[in-house]
Amino acid sequence: MKTSIASATKRFRPGLAPTLVVLVLLPLMVGLGFWQLSRGHEKQLLVDSYAERRAAEPVSSERLNDMADPAFRRVHLRGQFDAKHGVLLDNRMRDGKAGVELLQPFHDQASGLWLLLNRGWLPWPDRRTPPAFTTPEQSVNLDAWVYVAPGETFQLHADPMSAQWPRLLTALHPAALWAELGRSGFAYELRAEAGPGTYETNWPVVAMGPEKHLGYAVQWFAMSLALLALYLYLGWHNAKEKHHGSGHESTQHV
Repeated sequence: MKTSIASATKRFRPGLAPTLVVLVLLPLMVGLGFWQLSRGHEKQLLVDSYAERRAAEPVSSERLNDMADPAFRRVHLRGQFDAKHGVLLDNRMRDGKAGVELLQPFHDQASGLWLLLNRGWLPWPDRRTPPAFTTPEQSVNLDAWVYVAPGETFQLHADPMSAQWPRLLTALHPAALWAELGRSGFAYELRAEAGPGTYETNWPVVAMGPEKHLGYAVQWFAMSLALLALYLYLGWHNAKEKHHGSGHESTQHV
């Protein structure tokens, strides 16, 4: 047994440095592959939940605060937009075009709730000119759904209170807006469906779909196999070179 192990060791000599590299990188890459699979599964559950809830009839706005899990629930609204205060979410791409999403406070008449309503996407091809939009002055009837981000979003802090409206930001929690305006509002953003006062409302469920996570997982596993194959090849190649070198030296010595 010891002889066979010693013989196998002689046939496999990868070297110390490659061995240390593989011991560090291989578990890391395999772990990242399984992490991507897990994220893909989470996103698939999110997409399935979204599809199920989007197929349901919209509920009344009075039920919003009583829902333990309001994510992606459809809601029927009737009320007015606050035209004085709005936020433009920057760096929103649609079909390769740069644009913004327009968010404005909305006062729902049935529930008395203040809601942060996303009216949709607007193109912004020329950044030297502010995005153009109008706000309905009369009450409107709208259907919307509650958007709950799947994870914490990096965001820049809002400008000081003296800054002009509308604000140009990269992200915003509704609580930050309600705190600045001194209002008690709903804790999540609502995304409007097509209706009066809306712009482009073809919303993606998640920024990165489950199929992309699967693709990344395949890439990590492929790189893991490539690293392992390179390590094995290097070990056998080095052992072969050492064996040939030893044989050559023995011949010269004789």
